[in-house]
Amino acid sequence: MSEERPLNFIEQIVADDIANGVNGGRVLTRFPPEPNGYLHIGHAKSIAVNFGLAQQFNGKTNLRFDDTNPVTEDTEYVDSIKADIRWLGYEWDKELYASDYFEQIYEFAVKLIKKGLAYVEDATAEEIAASKGTPTTPGKPTPARSRSVEENLDLFTRMRAGEFKDGEKTLRAKIDLASPNMHMRDPLMYRIKHAHHHRTGDKWCIYPMYDFAHGQSDSIENITHSLCTLEFIPHRPLYDWFIKELEIFPSHQYEFSRLNITYTVMSKRKLKQLVEEKYVSGWDDPRMPTISGLRRRGYTPASIRQFSERVGVQKREQMIDLGLLEFCIREELNKTANRVMAVLDPVKLVITNYPDGQVEEMTAENNPEDASAGSRTLYFSKTLYIEREDFMEEPPKKFFRLGPGLHVRLKNAYIIKGESVEKDANGNITTIYASYLPETKSGGDHSGMTVKGTIHWVSAEHAATAEVRLYDRLFKSENPSAEEGDFKEFLNPDSLQVVKEAYVEPGLLQARAGDRFQFMRKGYFTVDPDSTPEKVVFNRTVTLKDAWAKEKGKA
Repeated sequence: MSEERPLNFIEQIVADDIANGVNGGRVLTRFPPEPNGYLHIGHAKSIAVNFGLAQQFNGKTNLRFDDTNPVTEDTEYVDSIKADIRWLGYEWDKELYASDYFEQIYEFAVKLIKKGLAYVEDATAEEIAASKGTPTTPGKPTPARSRSVEENLDLFTRMRAGEFKDGEKTLRAKIDLASPNMHMRDPLMYRIKHAHHHRTGDKWCIYPMYDFAHGQSDSIENITHSLCTLEFIPHRPLYDWFIKELEIFPSHQYEFSRLNITYTVMSKRKLKQLVEEKYVSGWDDPRMPTISGLRRRGYTPASIRQFSERVGVQKREQMIDLGLLEFCIREELNKTANRVMAVLDPVKLVITNYPDGQVEEMTAENNPEDASAGSRTLYFSKTLYIEREDFMEEPPKKFFRLGPGLHVRLKNAYIIKGESVEKDANGNITTIYASYLPETKSGGDHSGMTVKGTIHWVSAEHAATAEVRLYDRLFKSENPSAEEGDFKEFLNPDSLQVVKEAYVEPGLLQARAGDRFQFMRKGYFTVDPDSTPEKVVFNRTVTLKDAWAKEKGKA
């Protein structure tokens, strides 16, 4: 936490609790993901809040998997969640599972039945929903609400024993069918699911609902500050009611705004749809807002932590501009990424007056922001590749790159003058011819000549071939979930463009997956795991400037 920043409202609550000796000044938070998908940037904020709060106040954080729905959960997701948290730079105190507490939670349910505060329901989900009434009209009791304690205990025991089919019975809390809070109108506590659980196997066929498992798990672990997002505010009275009636450790729930980001979706269900329907290559597709996708795209743990810090903790919902996340990674990579030259749309440049067969070694600084990054050797020869857009046959007045009669500097090399071109049968330029000025070599230029433009290049003889994947925002709409119709209609058709044969400095063949670079004048890129010793694959992390802000300015 920055020393300059005032405490947010949750930090203030914790600071006050410590000052007042609440829970003996102890701080224990938890991060409770359901293992039914991969974590996304919204979870990263929650991770940063929970783990960061514990670190700030010398406390601890448990990782607890909310594995109460065997139909959607898998150990694949458990493993990915643990890897993501560690990658972000956090370590949990205890690794726990709601399924660790199934027996204890079952006994809690029995206790409420014995107190006359829970009953076995026969009604269907539709009938239960209809009996609950509306926010302005009270609910009506079903016949099951008047069952005796003995009958409820017997039926609940038989539910556990597997005597009933899925949906045939449920267990409900008996609270208040006239409550203005619909969550208090006899909510479900248990449902029957004859499904194999990733940890408990076939031991159970009844599973606690989130509202019954969550607060009780917090209490069992003696969690002091249970942090949730704002949509759980209406659930808090039920959270407190269960704890009070069970007479167990009083964990407290606090809510803050969830993270919503422009140009993406944050619903696990929608992200899963994109994966299963092959709109993306997988959960770690670099266009996805998943942590694994961001990692593959080249984002760093520090940039995501910095983003979470800048977003902050609020009590009201807001939409965060994706540009802020991009700013955080640009800011970091500008300081840490080595500069290299890569030509993505190559055209051949022949320097007519450069000696045939001569190769010069040029020295190039790796990172002007970091003197300790050192330098590297570039090979310069008669035939080079430059970007096609860096040459114009009929350049406009303020075109400061290469054209017939125009001078431009080749980065770390010489000033050259455009002469002529060669074209194919379709009129496309295949070769550009230019001459160089030998006295204008970078670092030792005593010619007194100045030019306004500098362009990048690679030696054709020495260049390595690379595949470059130009990733952009996944959606055209700032808020695709709020649009009418199917959210997939707003996918950006240009979110991925693949350059099959780009030319890069030969040293990049030694780059390893995850290495990050600035391609001069092009953006920040990372090496993808698909790379081979023969051909390296780069993913664009982010452009050098916010091109989308520029486009919005035109609109």
